[in-house]
Amino acid sequence: MLSLAFSPCPNDTFIFAALVHGLIDTEGLTFSYQMADVEELNNMALSGEVDMIKVSFHAWLLIREHYELLESGSALGFGNGPLLIARSRIPVNQMQDMRVALPGENTTAHLLFNLAFPQVTRKEFMVFSEIEGAVLSGAADAGVIIHENRFTYQQKGLVKLMDLGEFWEEKSASPIPLGGIIAKRHLGEETLNRLNRIMRRSVLYAMKNPDDVMDFVRAHAQEMDDEVIRKHIDLYVNRFTLDLSEEGGRAIQTLIDIYD
Repeated sequence: MLSLAFSPCPNDTFIFAALVHGLIDTEGLTFSYQMADVEELNNMALSGEVDMIKVSFHAWLLIREHYELLESGSALGFGNGPLLIARSRIPVNQMQDMRVALPGENTTAHLLFNLAFPQVTRKEFMVFSEIEGAVLSGAADAGVIIHENRFTYQQKGLVKLMDLGEFWEEKSASPIPLGGIIAKRHLGEETLNRLNRIMRRSVLYAMKNPDDVMDFVRAHAQEMDDEVIRKHIDLYVNRFTLDLSEEGGRAIQTLIDIYD
């Protein structure tokens, strides 16, 4: 039995539902799964705890000699990157002295923020769902939000200072590599090839039969309404999720080149 870990966010539960509920052919492989916050997943991968796991691409860069990136299941795209938000407008040239809340040291959001604001040093890392509250309370002057918070920050009176995804797209002319599914290289080529096929089947099943997987998605969606859930899935599950393709591969290589 292989250990598997992913987040409770709608895009992850959507693409893994068919796999964990036996709705597809898993070629004889069985899985025990757990869910965790994005940075907790990153830390689990960094410590080598799990056979197959969803991580931020930033974290994968640190362990890519031990984990192989699967061709299916990734979160890449245009217009879906992290957002830098605050209670009111702050000129970006004044960011140096700001206290900024970020969703984990090893997240791609942190990597993109560092590329845009290398001079900022007053950072606080927290669970992504706590960042809006930290900014609203004044515990942080600004914050970088991901996932469903993209759809809620304006309702809470917060304003966008910068779209870090647009910053990346302008810098690289490529989609934003946010997160991917990785598996331990020591599982061997045969098993890794099976995992690639299984993951593709799971993603494709959800795309073709969304109603069959939505109960699982809703059960872990942290009180999101159906409209937000649908927007979340539509934003992060796309053609790159089914197959990274040459374009997705170039985007990841660009990230590697910048990081290295």
